Amino acid sequence: MNEPTVCIIDDDPSARKGLARLVRVAGMNIEAFASANEFLASGKSEGPGCIVLDVRMPDMTGPELQGELCKEDYCMPIIFLSAHDDVPTTASAMKKGAVDFLTKPVDRDDLLEAIRVSLTKDAENCAQRTERSLILELVKTLTPREHEVMTYVVTGMLNKQIAYELKISVETVKIHRGRVMKKLKIDSVAELVRLCEKAGIDPTQASRQ
Repeated sequence: MNEPTVCIIDDDPSARKGLARLVRVAGMNIEAFASANEFLASGKSEGPGCIVLDVRMPDMTGPELQGELCKEDYCMPIIFLSAHDDVPTTASAMKKGAVDFLTKPVDRDDLLEAIRVSLTKDAENCAQRTERSLILELVKTLTPREHEVMTYVVTGMLNKQIAYELKISVETVKIHRGRVMKKLKIDSVAELVRLCEKAGIDPTQASRQ
């Protein structure tokens, strides 16, 4: 896996240079961008790392960039920097998942701590995405009927209830249920529920045949 990068996005050359120096001296990889569009064109939005983002920039503001990134399935953690105390902007940014909102001139220790928190969060998110991907690959090995039985089991239905819903025998339900457990490499319903939660599988959205 690539080393995480701190992406600094600020249209002010002196501010950008100062932030880059501060982060680099702290021993972290950095890449600096003069605009949100330059950052998007770089392909760095897939990480790993975090973003130190100025709020007020021409063409595309920091919050607007955050909005664009949030449309994607994956978004690096963001630390906003602003020379203005803008409560509504701060609240909106934090609601959308920003890690911190610091006021310029930014305190060195506050910024470095926010970056460390962001990189830890990104690593955790990456691990969760990897685990989700592995689970979904296992789920793909299920037949349509096995997948359907799985979704009923997760909702807490008993074998006889599932048999009634699917108009099959209880023994057939047991067979499908056993195959689901074997293919997903689990031993209990509790494990199945946790697995579906990690994979983002919503049993209530499953199709009923």
